Amino acid sequence: MDSSELLPVGRRVAYWRGRRKLSQQVFADRLGKSKSWVDKVERGVRSLDKVSTLQEIAVVLRIDTTVLLGRDARPATATERAGGVERIREALSTYEIALGRPGARDAALVGRVVRDVEHAWNAFQRAHYPQVTALLPELLAGAQRAHADDPAAGRVGLVEAYRIAAALLVKLGEADLGWLAADRAMATATGVPTMLAVAAVQLGQALRASGRARAALAATLAAAHRITPLDPHAGTPAEVALRGTLLVQAALAAARHGDDATTADLLGEAAEMAARVGDGHDHQRAAFGPTAVDLARTAAALDLGDAAEAVAWHEKTTRRDAWRWLPVEHRAAHLLDAARAYLQADDPANAGRALVEADHTAPAELRHRPAAREIVARVAREPHAPATIIQLAVTLGVT
Repeated sequence: MDSSELLPVGRRVAYWRGRRKLSQQVFADRLGKSKSWVDKVERGVRSLDKVSTLQEIAVVLRIDTTVLLGRDARPATATERAGGVERIREALSTYEIALGRPGARDAALVGRVVRDVEHAWNAFQRAHYPQVTALLPELLAGAQRAHADDPAAGRVGLVEAYRIAAALLVKLGEADLGWLAADRAMATATGVPTMLAVAAVQLGQALRASGRARAALAATLAAAHRITPLDPHAGTPAEVALRGTLLVQAALAAARHGDDATTADLLGEAAEMAARVGDGHDHQRAAFGPTAVDLARTAAALDLGDAAEAVAWHEKTTRRDAWRWLPVEHRAAHLLDAARAYLQADDPANAGRALVEADHTAPAELRHRPAAREIVARVAREPHAPATIIQLAVTLGVT
């Protein structure tokens, strides 16, 4: 290990300046700074809190910017993610497995698929996206084979495998491929209203992410209405939570479409259902409850252009104990919305704090979501961006 790896940033500057045989004065002249400024940086009295300054120093010292922040700060690349997505794409394209072939049924296969689906959902909700990416091709192949062998017994496993694929692909910025997976889930669930409604949650997410907000609104509302009983107070907590989750998805689609009245009505209706369900549950992997609905108000307000309201809902909702009960993935995704809201409200400092909290909560949320990397880059470009965000930006390779 190079001895410079263990030094703080200022001392790394001094280390590499010495390696390049530059005096403080010569180094200062090349940077257009004073010798006193260089001395304070190297002693840690003055922090390096601008990406542009770090880049200028790196150019003069003829090193990569990441070296100034330590060799543990390697820029993340999209190579591994792209390879994983391509393997999922191939699994979704393997029609001959789904069509099935004559032969003896594997009675144990359905059970294995159920266990693998549970494992994949748990990994997704913990925001272990690389792990889910690696699991999905084999899970999809197994679920397709089980459904081909026994359509009745294998249907739930295949729908859930497609749902996981759609949720992950939307996260990874592959909205159209996520739409394909969600559409496959809908097709597989045909004839079973509740299963169709479950699949419609991911369909709404994928359609909205691919810029089809009106289609997302229509699909999720239709699914919600199809499973709504004549008595509005009827249904188990799981059924009420599913209807409420679909209404939240519809509200988010309406907000993306710019329809504030419909957004308010749908969120109000969802809030009534959430009050019946309560917090601390995770029906259909949606964590639906009062806290989830109010977090959705942040995202909706953001899309409607009301940053102040989005910030207010974020700050109010995240003070609750129930905020900590939500899955890691849910919390990290919301923190990205909060960062966007703070940016729109011209508050880069709090945007930076939200991103740092998101990184502590679920590092993969920032490292594997293109949308997250974009937000980090935007905050890092702010004139007074915190040093922690600058380091995070360099780590992610988005400077």
